[in-house]
Amino acid sequence: MNLSITVILILVTVISSFLGFNNHTLTERWMFTPYLIKRRKQWDRFILSGFIHKDYIHLLFNMFTFYFFGRVVEQFLMYKFGASLGGFVFVFFYIIGIVIADIPTYHKHQDNSYYRALGASGGTAATVFASIIILPLADICLFGIVCLPGFILGALFLIYSYTKGKQDSDGINHDAHLFGALFGIVFILLVSPSSALDFIEQIKSFRIF
Repeated sequence: MNLSITVILILVTVISSFLGFNNHTLTERWMFTPYLIKRRKQWDRFILSGFIHKDYIHLLFNMFTFYFFGRVVEQFLMYKFGASLGGFVFVFFYIIGIVIADIPTYHKHQDNSYYRALGASGGTAATVFASIIILPLADICLFGIVCLPGFILGALFLIYSYTKGKQDSDGINHDAHLFGALFGIVFILLVSPSSALDFIEQIKSFRIF
């Protein structure tokens, strides 16, 4: 049975997260801790923190989301670059998305010894928004109840993440969501500039009723 790269990344993340649930030392070493990154030069935390999660719900939400949107981006990149190179580009995209999403957080909290973060939210957000550029009219459903076209829900999400990131009051790294999402948009437009025109044409065809 051939596993997609999306599924392989999910399996790796699930295994490493489960190990972290039962190994506090591993979790502490992999945690995204800007203070320690700066002082101990532990730059690998930018990547490792994306492969551990706070709890089962956190893990399930990120991987469930990544599964549905990752397949779209993976197939798009394989179609554009071929199976081998496209697969490599997809893995590169996901990992770099995790890293870039945390750069603003690093600069904001590099002198805060109490700040901690973890999870694949940056890479997941990048994947969701890359998918939205590719298929802007595809519905995204919240909890299986409210469904909206991706470009509308995406715009609302960007506004929400920006606003909550400014408030910085609920313990969630909204900056990672925001900058991960922006990276996903920019990445797809860089590797496939024609996607911008395709996106506009699809939006122009949108009808509420």
